[in-house]
Amino acid sequence: LQEIVIFLEKKDITEEMIRLNSHYNLFLDFVKSDEPIGKKMNFLHQEMLREVNTIGSKTDNIIISHIVINMKEELEKVKEQVQNIL
Repeated sequence: LQEIVIFLEKKDITEEMIRLNSHYNLFLDFVKSDEPIGKKMNFLHQEMLREVNTIGSKTDNIIISHIVINMKEELEKVKEQVQNIL
């Protein structure tokens, strides 16, 4: 029973989803800001990518895996746009 609990904890993506949502909301706040935000957005992009990669490595669900691929593709587009700001 203890091994099952440990296994399930390793597969739980709740923390990553919470952090990803938090990073996303902060990123949107930066977009609306009048302050210089290029470096902050670059850092948040890296953090979002890190969370997405962790989600991808934890899941065995093929649907979530496909979503992760799509998210990584979109984050690559974000990276290109953020690089233009820097």
